Amino acid sequence: MVFSGLYPVDGDEYPELRDALDKLQLNDAALVYEPETSTALGFGFRCGFLGLLHMEIVRERLEREFDLSLISTAPNVVYRVVMESGRELTVTNPSDFPGGIDGFSAPASGGPKGNTGGKIKEVFEPVVRATIISPADYIGTIMELCQSRRGVLKGMDYLSTDRVEIRYMMPMAEIIFDFFDNLKSRTRGYASLDYELDGEQVANLVKVDILLQGQPVDAFSQIVHADNAREYGLAMTAKLKELIPRQQFEVPIQAAVGSRVIARENIRALRKDVLAKCYGGDITRKRKLLEKQKEGKKRMKTIGRVEVPQEAFVAALSTTQTESRGK
Repeated sequence: MVFSGLYPVDGDEYPELRDALDKLQLNDAALVYEPETSTALGFGFRCGFLGLLHMEIVRERLEREFDLSLISTAPNVVYRVVMESGRELTVTNPSDFPGGIDGFSAPASGGPKGNTGGKIKEVFEPVVRATIISPADYIGTIMELCQSRRGVLKGMDYLSTDRVEIRYMMPMAEIIFDFFDNLKSRTRGYASLDYELDGEQVANLVKVDILLQGQPVDAFSQIVHADNAREYGLAMTAKLKELIPRQQFEVPIQAAVGSRVIARENIRALRKDVLAKCYGGDITRKRKLLEKQKEGKKRMKTIGRVEVPQEAFVAALSTTQTESRGK
């Protein structure tokens, strides 16, 4: 299954969203959901779908039939995490992945966000057998795209002099978001894609946390391959720097894997010109005014909260998924 969070744009519509999901589930047994809370988006639901098409249909029905305005988080697959203690965890939400900013802390009793510590032994991710049929002219660009998504070539056959079938083994997480769009754009719409699940494989995956002023924002956390962690962190911090409005105090934006910061940007503080009315005079007075302003900014940074606009959240998720991948 593919899992994604659904949140109402207006937090007051949470009961309406719950009722709408209850009604949809009556004639759609494949839809599963559970309540979820996000620091950035408030109350919503973690929903499981039978692929991206199912997810798009459910969201469209919720918006059209029940007149709801929704935000959906980036889709994720099911990961199986084996701890060194032998305990196994099933993870569908990046915020539940062991190893946040506190180090490798695993959820207690298999539940989310527990305090029982432990180290990860192995992480398993679902894989698919993908079959691509395309004009032979695009073999090179298709192979480049598949290899950038951690694909392993399994075979290639010419169906005719100018038509080829290419078979790849690929992680499901790498194709559910924008792989098909990229494939179509690189082949001018001529390539077709078919895939089916083919078990799971061990992968070197990590959770990238995004921190605003030292506090992690669960909604921006993402499970990525270790080789792509820095690229995702750089893309997300740069995008959030553009999207979050400046505050009265400086706001650091950090991307971290465990306790290690891998990318950082700063949003500069808005600053009032406290010297505007000082025409000449003693330099010590100007220094006192600047020092007083500096102390006020420091105090504000300690107690201030950074508000992330929902527009910034949506734009960041929709753009960094593509930017963080190998171009």
